[in-house]
Parts: sequence; C-alpha cells; structure tokens
Amino acid sequence: MLEKGGRVKAKMLKRATRWDLFTEIKAGVAPGSEIHTDELVSYQGLVDHDYAHKVVNHTERYVDGTVHTNGIENFWALLKRTIKGTYVSVEPFHLFRYLDEQAFRFNERKGTDRSRFIQVLGAIVGRRLTYKQLIGLDAAMATPT
Repeated sequence: MLEKGGRVKAKMLKRATRWDLFTEIKAGVAPGSEIHTDELVSYQGLVDHDYAHKVVNHTERYVDGTVHTNGIENFWALLKRTIKGTYVSVEPFHLFRYLDEQAFRFNERKGTDRSRFIQVLGAIVGRRLTYKQLIGLDAAMATPT
C-alpha cells in the first residue's frame, strides 16, 4: 500500500485473494479513505466496506484525472529490478526481508546516505540476528557448538 504522503507499507502475502487483500486493507486503511487500484477483480467490493474506491483500467489508460497507481507500481518495479539485478536469486523464506529493505529505501529516498545509515544504526541497537536465525534453523533443531 502506498499512503498519500508517499510512504509505502509492504507485506508478503501467500495469495492475492479478495479475503487476504481486504484483511490487509482493513488493518491498514481508515474507513472512508479513498483507495486507488487497478482493475484486479479481487479489489471489487471495497465500496461496500466503507471505502471510496477509484479504479484505473490499464487497458484504456494509466491515469484518469487524479486517479492512478503509478507510485505503487514504481515501488514494485524498483523491488523487481533490485531482486533481478542486485541479488539475482532470492530464497522464498527470505523474501520478506528483501521487501522490508526495499520499503525502507523507498520511504527514505529523500534522505541522504548519512541519514539512512544513522537511522539503521539506531534501529539495530540491542538487537541480534544469529546465523541460525538467518538461515531459518529452529533453535530446537540446532546442535550446540
């Protein structure tokens, strides 16, 4: 989801069914908000759930007045380019990490390298990621070293 101010909220979903999408929309979007989407069938019915739903049919146009999905499509294009160009291969169980990284980069795109670095350092103080956690080994299955 892309908020009006330009910040993205991204989450990995197993499916893009109506139920899954509506659950995330209800959790992250205030009732009465205006939502812009493409013509994906799973979005139909948002009006019935207290949202002003505006749709752009990409077979006809990409912008209809002030209604468009260009911002969120930019985010997805950057994510895909990063995965294909920089990381080349991504394991599915790590995908949420790449998604979080790209959301951070996108949301902090107006900052400097220094400000992003300081923000990251502030976020990791007191936190530790072990190699076993990184590769997905359960602590119960891990053998002591």
